[in-house]
Amino acid sequence: MLGFNYIKVPPSHYVIHYSGGRVVRAGTGLAFFYFRPSASLVIVPIASSDVPFIFNEISGDFQSVTIQGQLTFRVKEPQKLAQLLNYTVDGAPEKYLSEDPQKLPQRLINLLQTLVRAEVQRLPLREAIYASETIATSVFSKFAGHEALNTMGIEILALSIQAIRPTPEMARALEAEAREELLRRADQAIYDRRNAAVEQERRIKENELNTEIAVEEKKRQIRETKVEADLAVEAKQQQVRQTQLNGQIALENERNKLVLARAENARIEADAQAYAAEASLKAFKELSPEVLQLLAVQSAEPRKMLSLAFNELSRNAAKIGNLHISPDLLQLLMQQNAPREEK
Repeated sequence: MLGFNYIKVPPSHYVIHYSGGRVVRAGTGLAFFYFRPSASLVIVPIASSDVPFIFNEISGDFQSVTIQGQLTFRVKEPQKLAQLLNYTVDGAPEKYLSEDPQKLPQRLINLLQTLVRAEVQRLPLREAIYASETIATSVFSKFAGHEALNTMGIEILALSIQAIRPTPEMARALEAEAREELLRRADQAIYDRRNAAVEQERRIKENELNTEIAVEEKKRQIRETKVEADLAVEAKQQQVRQTQLNGQIALENERNKLVLARAENARIEADAQAYAAEASLKAFKELSPEVLQLLAVQSAEPRKMLSLAFNELSRNAAKIGNLHISPDLLQLLMQQNAPREEK
């Protein structure tokens, strides 16, 4: 009304009231009336602000990387910033008449990118992607005391680099290389483990062989001792057998002598019997065969007599014309001989 307006500024903003080209009041969290036609209000936010950033740079080995992070700052001296940028408002906080307040974060990012570029270009890609914390610390120390920030009255509160990433193609190449390295290490670990197992197995086999050799050596010694004992026993037994054999030979010699003596006695006795038989039969040698047969028939059985008769008939068969033997005679002879055969 009548050109007078009321404004209330929060504590996070610094307000400067100009009237007639001079500062009427300045401070944070002020509330006052002002005459709009002659007044000019400048409101500078002094609270901390977070500015995310992402940009591409080139590493020391000419590989493209993407750097992503966040910058935290605040306006430490708003009067200096108000002199460099237009923070004039149109009757209300943050209703700025120009786009200068939106330019401040980009200016800080541009300055930050220059410092980060200098750090990244000193490192090869493989080291750069693992050096985000180191780069952030180095850049923060340089950025906090930069002359441009002192001129604008800006204070850097924090700087964090969240990631430094290579291009997708290079990332796949590094992944493949790292994977191959891990596989090689895995193969080497498997080889070392197998080699250790083989070496351990060899030692076990050596111990087993040494044990077997020692056991066989003991067995050999035992066998040799046993063989020596067996040889001694065999020698004793051989002596005993030789003694027994000598005794048996002597006994056999005695037996041979006895057998020879008995044979000589039997021969002499047989000679005597033969001489006696020859002397007793000498008288029969002078007799004819017919006389001998008659002498034998006198004491013979009827069957023998009959056989002699048939024998005599067979000798004179050429002189006999017909010979009749009746069945009664044969039956009679068979009846007389039957009881004797049964007995």
